[in-house]
Amino acid sequence: MKKISFIVPVYNEEGNLLVFYEKLREICEKMRSYTVEILFINDGSVDKSWDIIKKLSALDSRVRGFSFSRNFGFQMALTAGYDYAQGDACITLDADLQHPPELIQKMVQEWENGALIVYTRTLSRDDGILKRFTAFCYYKLLHLVSDMAIPQHVGDFRLIDKKVLDQIRLCREKARYLRGLVAWTGFKHAYVMFNQPKRLVGVSGYTWSKLITLAFDGIAGFSLFPLRIAAFMGFFVITTGSLMVAYIAFDAFVRGARYPLFKWLVTIVYIFMGVQFLLMWLLGEYIGRMYEQQKNRPLYIIEEGVGAELKEK
Repeated sequence: MKKISFIVPVYNEEGNLLVFYEKLREICEKMRSYTVEILFINDGSVDKSWDIIKKLSALDSRVRGFSFSRNFGFQMALTAGYDYAQGDACITLDADLQHPPELIQKMVQEWENGALIVYTRTLSRDDGILKRFTAFCYYKLLHLVSDMAIPQHVGDFRLIDKKVLDQIRLCREKARYLRGLVAWTGFKHAYVMFNQPKRLVGVSGYTWSKLITLAFDGIAGFSLFPLRIAAFMGFFVITTGSLMVAYIAFDAFVRGARYPLFKWLVTIVYIFMGVQFLLMWLLGEYIGRMYEQQKNRPLYIIEEGVGAELKEK
């Protein structure tokens, strides 16, 4: 029998966990031709989420739990789930029920039909106008500047085959954008469409600062566009500056006009100072990422586990 691993990052979800588990358990009962395991990754929750996970593990042998020593972030929680998953396929989903477990059977069917990656694409979502607009702009920008095709309007609710998982495990960069890494593998994929429901209880752990960081990780991790922006601006400034100098020279030597050149020089120097600061920022960002990577620190630390023997990752 094939085995399916469900990977569920958890951050302060005490109000959702039991309802989520019951819905997922009902779906698992309908999939009798598969064995399943449920991996809850507690990402430094400060509520009673970990206590609930331990109780579920004691009641259900299919439940395994891993608790981080602190909050390492959603992408690291997914990474830990991928590291410890033992299934022939892995399905990642949130515990707040905005990723409907009812779609799981469709995803598994697409996998059985030959797709090694099954994305879920949102047709509509209950977000504010600003968040929907910024998401739309970001995906358009990512599509334009990325060196590879990254599917638009897909989140982290997806299924990947063990072949894909084996490749993802080899990627250990610190600034992780798993949506891009999964697409980077290039395996055959399919889509399942859905309308994202409202969150059951609580608020999302993805703050604007975390979303901006994730967005930059996506662009910087799969494109050299930020460096190219600096190059485009440099060429633009050099070109316009050369045109200004040519115009002033023509006007002065041919027409006999007189210019207070210090005004032009101050303006050009000011523009070049701005470009230099921009280049320094971009260079520092990339050097900083290289520095973080060279530290070779573990991506996460597991303080406690239930339902399985811990291994170092």
